Amino acid sequence: MAGDWLQQFVDDGTISADQLREAEEMASSLGIAVESALVKLEYVGEARLAQAKSQEFGYEFVDLEETEISQSMVELVPESVARENIVIPVAEEGGRLKIACEDPMNFDVMQKLQFILNRDIEMVMAPKESILTAINRSYGQTETESVDSMLMEFTETAIDFTETELSEAATAAEDDESSPIVRLVNLIITEAVNMRASDIHIEPFEDRVRIRYRIDGVLIERDAPPRRLLGALTSRIKVMGNIDIAEKRRPQDGRIKTRTGGKDFDLRVSVMPTNHGQGIVLRILDRDNIKVGIRNLGFSEDNYRKFQQIIRRPNGIFLVTGPTGSGKTTTLYSALGELNRPDRKIITAEDPVEYYLPGINQVEVKAKIGLNFSRIVRAMLRQAPNVILVGEIRDTETADMAIQASLTGHLVFSTLHTNDAPSSITRLIDMGVQPFLVASSVMAIMAQRLVRVVCSKCGEPYQPDPTELEELEVTEEQLSDASFQRGKGCNYCQHTGFHGRKAVFEMMLMNSTIREMTFRSEPTQNLRRQARLFGMKTLVEDAVDKALLGTTTLSEAYKLRTGSH
Repeated sequence: MAGDWLQQFVDDGTISADQLREAEEMASSLGIAVESALVKLEYVGEARLAQAKSQEFGYEFVDLEETEISQSMVELVPESVARENIVIPVAEEGGRLKIACEDPMNFDVMQKLQFILNRDIEMVMAPKESILTAINRSYGQTETESVDSMLMEFTETAIDFTETELSEAATAAEDDESSPIVRLVNLIITEAVNMRASDIHIEPFEDRVRIRYRIDGVLIERDAPPRRLLGALTSRIKVMGNIDIAEKRRPQDGRIKTRTGGKDFDLRVSVMPTNHGQGIVLRILDRDNIKVGIRNLGFSEDNYRKFQQIIRRPNGIFLVTGPTGSGKTTTLYSALGELNRPDRKIITAEDPVEYYLPGINQVEVKAKIGLNFSRIVRAMLRQAPNVILVGEIRDTETADMAIQASLTGHLVFSTLHTNDAPSSITRLIDMGVQPFLVASSVMAIMAQRLVRVVCSKCGEPYQPDPTELEELEVTEEQLSDASFQRGKGCNYCQHTGFHGRKAVFEMMLMNSTIREMTFRSEPTQNLRRQARLFGMKTLVEDAVDKALLGTTTLSEAYKLRTGSH
């Protein structure tokens, strides 16, 4: 049961009793606090929640955005302590140090800080996000290292690395923080995580090395280390990912486990030889990303209801389609998370396993030993599962196995790389799957993309360009109750005007008419026309609906229409 103090949000009309119940269910299934679930579901803002909690339990609430934290204050608490415990010193009164934290009732943290800092402490309350922003702002101004300052040091002191130094940097022990290259790589990873990057790109060119971070789907250039650092950088990352340093001619893969800001992250490493050296991409896998909860993916009420009905069916295939990086994995993992109960057996076949899910049997594809998707699915069926996830349908054999599994009473989730929902049917038939098998096994197909969300801190109302409205076919009726928003650009969103992303969906449910058309192998455009008649909204229409609500902008919807997403 949620804390009684949360009931006040129901009493004052902020949320409904149903929404509180939904948050309680999500909290128990994900093992998080009910208030964290309310924030995840975006029913109550983090700052509002922290204020209410501080009033209820008699703690002082601090608005860190309005509070000036002096340099002398910051120096009292080491950066590593602040980041690990997510705390920041705000003031000193009568010999007591006031420290802002998310949960002042966490006495373990209080005792730990008293021991480390050796002084009296008074805990005050602030939202977690505000504390993290304040830490980045305050410690960024101190003399502590940043990627920029380290690279400047390397650039100004034109040190050249000898082969010996390169091999020493490469084989430096994991905890040898003194080596400059080790520190630089750690700082790059920490900075990328703090900036919410999904991947880090290290690209060699003739005269420089370019480092870029992908934030909300857009690549932002960060640093350009001197070209001579490439060998040491590459070797260090390879050592962290258990990759052979001597191999320079073939593509290689690895995995790094790291801890930054008090959280564990997995990094997937891909090394590829280019004509100027080895290019590296580090994909940052944040386990919190997949604990999104279905409600928070971005579904409209209608699509949410349909999705819930689909994943509760006893058997059949549910396909999620879209290009790489469109959030398919997150959607499917959210569905599995909701279905993950002690009375259900869930098995997945993935290439590779990106996130480890407690309570779910995950199998990784290993092409070298012939362990491919179809072989895993065949073995899965002997394990008597209720739910199967096939990472991707790539060939006829896998498609046939997935269909057999669905026809023998299993619920099968999988992904396909097609642009929209109706074309997935054509793709399966083109692969060589019999049309009658597609018609009888597929119960729904959902295409999805990601659009950027307007920054909550600097979003402001605006009037879109008439040509934009015309292009996207926005009607007068829709305009009458629209509330368009766009971000001015602030520190919180790195002056982009966007912070975070939400999915837009195109949900096609199979019905007798569409099954009949599938059976006759009718072309995609006919299937699309029929699905639209039955109420399917396209990706662009779903994006426009979100822009009308002020969640995203019309320019993001327009990118979907022109295919430049």
